[in-house]
Amino acid sequence: MPSSPARAERLAALRAEVRALESAGAGEARLCLPFGVESLDSRLAGGGLPVASLNEAAGTRPGPADEAAAILFLASVAARRPGIVLWALRRRDLFAPGLAGAGLPPDRLLYAECDRDEDVLAVMEEGLRHGGLAAVVGEVGRAAMPATRRLQLAAEEGGTLALMLRRWRGNGEDPLGPPSAAVTRWRLACAPSSPPSLSAPVPGIGRPRWRLSLARQRGGAPFDLIMESPDAEGRLALPSELEHRPGEDGRERRAA
Repeated sequence: MPSSPARAERLAALRAEVRALESAGAGEARLCLPFGVESLDSRLAGGGLPVASLNEAAGTRPGPADEAAAILFLASVAARRPGIVLWALRRRDLFAPGLAGAGLPPDRLLYAECDRDEDVLAVMEEGLRHGGLAAVVGEVGRAAMPATRRLQLAAEEGGTLALMLRRWRGNGEDPLGPPSAAVTRWRLACAPSSPPSLSAPVPGIGRPRWRLSLARQRGGAPFDLIMESPDAEGRLALPSELEHRPGEDGRERRAA
C-alpha cells in the first residue's frame, strides 16, 4: 500500500533531523585541542587531540614515576579545556598540588571514587553523555574493546574529551597491549630533567622531562619526543636546546 502524503512528509522530516544531528556530531568530532607545540601538533593527524574522542595513556614502565608522568600528562590535557573535569578513580593516590601544578586546581575537579574498573567505566560513560563537562578522566586496570567503544561513542555523543589512564597490573601485562577503540594511545617515561635555571620552581632543580611516545593514533604514525612537563597552565614545552637545533637537512629540528 503506498504511503500517505502525511506519512511521507513525516519520514522526510525525520530524515532531515537525523542528517542535522549527524552533521553536528561530525562537526564536534572534527574539533581538535592542539598542544601549542609545533613539533607535536604537526605529527598528530588532526593537528591536535580530537575533542570528542577517547584518548589513553600509561606509564612506559611499571612503578610510580612513569605512572605519575602519565597522570600529569592527562591532567595537563584536561586543564586546557574550560570547565569542570570529572575524575573517576579507584585509588586515593592523586596528589592535588601536583595536579594544580599541571594546570588543574581543586576547584575544577569532581572526584568519583569507585570500587571496580566496571564502575569507573560506567561513571565515565555517564559523564561523557552529559555533555556539560570539560573532560572526563578515568583510571582503570582493564577495559575490554566493547567498553572502550562505548566510551568513544559517548564522547562523540556528548562532544566531550575522554581521557583514560591505563594502570599497570600485578601480572606485568602491558596496559596498552589489549586492543582499544581509543583515537590516541600514549606512553610516558621520565627522562633526565633540564638544567637548573633561575625560573625553576625549586632552586637547583630543573623542569622535569618526559619521553612522550605516541604508540598509536588513528590516521597517523607513531612517534617519540622528549618534552618538558606542563606548567601551571597545562602547557608542555620542547626543551630549549632541542628546539632550534639544526637537522641533517639544514632545517631546524623540531623533534627530540
